[in-house]
Amino acid sequence: MPHALIVDDDESTREALMEIIAGEGITAASAGSLRDAQAAIARRRPDIVLIDLKLPDGSGLDLCKDLDSSSTEIVLITGHASVDTAIEALRLGATDYLTKPINFKRLNALLSRVPRTMDLKEEIGVLRGELRRLGHFGRMIGAAPAMQKLYNHIARVAPTEATVLLLGESGTGKEMVAETIHALSLRQKRPFLPVNCGAISPQLIESEIFGHEKGSFTGADRQHKGYFERAHGGTLFLDEISEMPAELQVKLLRVLETGSFMRIGSSQEIETDVRIIAASNRDPDEAVRAGKLRLDLYHRLNVFPLRIPPLRERGSDIELLAEAFLKELNATQGTDKILSSEGLASLSSYHWPGNVRELRNYIQRAYILSDHLLDASLLAPTVVAEAPTGSTLAIPLGTSLADMDRKLIFATLDLCGGVKKRAAKILGISLKTLYNRLEEYGMQDSLPEPPSDPPQSSGDSLH
Repeated sequence: MPHALIVDDDESTREALMEIIAGEGITAASAGSLRDAQAAIARRRPDIVLIDLKLPDGSGLDLCKDLDSSSTEIVLITGHASVDTAIEALRLGATDYLTKPINFKRLNALLSRVPRTMDLKEEIGVLRGELRRLGHFGRMIGAAPAMQKLYNHIARVAPTEATVLLLGESGTGKEMVAETIHALSLRQKRPFLPVNCGAISPQLIESEIFGHEKGSFTGADRQHKGYFERAHGGTLFLDEISEMPAELQVKLLRVLETGSFMRIGSSQEIETDVRIIAASNRDPDEAVRAGKLRLDLYHRLNVFPLRIPPLRERGSDIELLAEAFLKELNATQGTDKILSSEGLASLSSYHWPGNVRELRNYIQRAYILSDHLLDASLLAPTVVAEAPTGSTLAIPLGTSLADMDRKLIFATLDLCGGVKKRAAKILGISLKTLYNRLEEYGMQDSLPEPPSDPPQSSGDSLH
């Protein structure tokens, strides 16, 4: 049976918490000071500890340092809540914090997850063993040192309630990392909802995230529950967080700080119990300087940052992933196609600016075009972009996708003598998109205003 320890100098608070915990089928002990708490822990290791921030002989944060957060869930209780205090507690291993007067609904949600803790530890142990044997960690594939470090960090942060910020280039598998964190968390049986903040119209994103009431705006013919409401008890993955409109970032920060929100058109606050995992392929410091990401929201999200390594830093993982993708295709299609050693060598010599996503696409293309043995020539990506006149632009190995875009745009403009309309046509993008890119590169002051109705091309992306 799970065991809890309540550390609070207020006797009535201890008694109330003991009664609630007993109702959840959890045994409990209590202590009124740090010294008494340390003695209680020595007698029996608790599965969950509820610690008051201010105690007669010190701070509850001091007890966090003495506890093993991998085996004990730590919840801070305070009547003096602040973002700094919460972040410090989470960094020290706390999984959550409650403010006084205690929200008993949130407390019950925390307690309901405690009985699954032991099963979760066993599952993480199995996954670590699988990594050593096969180079797998759940659905993630890779045995490179950079990936083993990532797996270790995932295993440590997953059972906690800490907010996670995933950083990495496009195509590195940030959503799969988020799914793995959720699968190894105490919320694993509740919803996991991914949201691409850059793919939703700015006019609709607030409604999609927070929901709306019937009649709150034109076209709102029914009540709509947003992602926060639908993910209650689970995990919400906010991808491309820097693409979220600034005014919505303010509202998101409030939800993270208060645990409540309002649907559009409503004045009634709704409590939410959601763990946030955010992601960005931008450098967050640059996004803050560019005004794309609020500094206060960045600090609130950056509790436990995780960097996802690009494929070019993962060595033989390229071959491991290629074999896995081919095995998946063979299983789906009922075939037994194979990769040649020459094909694998051609994959390993490429720098993969599109990372794992690009590798998967190449394997699928070669699979479709091959009979039994995947042809090495079909697996060898090119790293040279050709201009219509026959000029070439060599892209060095290790160049990021963003740098490739910039080099290609500048080279094409130079080829066209600075005529932007012609350059946009060669690049296959609209003139408006070209102006937007040049503005991102800090050249907006030297550019004339784009026409109000620029001719559109069928493709507005260089990727």
